[in-house]
Amino acid sequence: MIVLVQRVAQARVEVDAVVVGAIGRGLLVFVCGEPDDEDAVVGKLVAKLLKLRIFGDAAGKMNLNLGEVGGGLLIVSQFTLAADTSRGARPGFSAAAPPDLARRLYELLLAAARAAHPDVASGEFAADMQVHLVNDGPVTIPMRLRG
Repeated sequence: MIVLVQRVAQARVEVDAVVVGAIGRGLLVFVCGEPDDEDAVVGKLVAKLLKLRIFGDAAGKMNLNLGEVGGGLLIVSQFTLAADTSRGARPGFSAAAPPDLARRLYELLLAAARAAHPDVASGEFAADMQVHLVNDGPVTIPMRLRG
């Protein structure tokens, strides 16, 4: 699974000018399933997100995790994270999971995150979304998980 995590002061997702998910301080997480991903990757990702110490402590050092700051998670499916730009000017997306697998992984991820954390919002799978965010720092962390 390809993941892009952004520490945000606030973020929201709109579909057809309607807010479908929003958080205050927390993590905006873009996720892209890959063809070989198995269900186990979902648990690994949720554990990693909840333990990731990228929020500032009293001394300003990145030493606190999401729970310690009472932050939210906004999880958005984004197949374009698998873009291959090695040839030509038009990216290819064959490295992304097929839609049925991607949807299943995304729904599993949302369920696992909601079971483990009290403040979880989401985008809408396969929708044309507008994502609004205030990146805090800025802090943006790419990750790739296998499992």
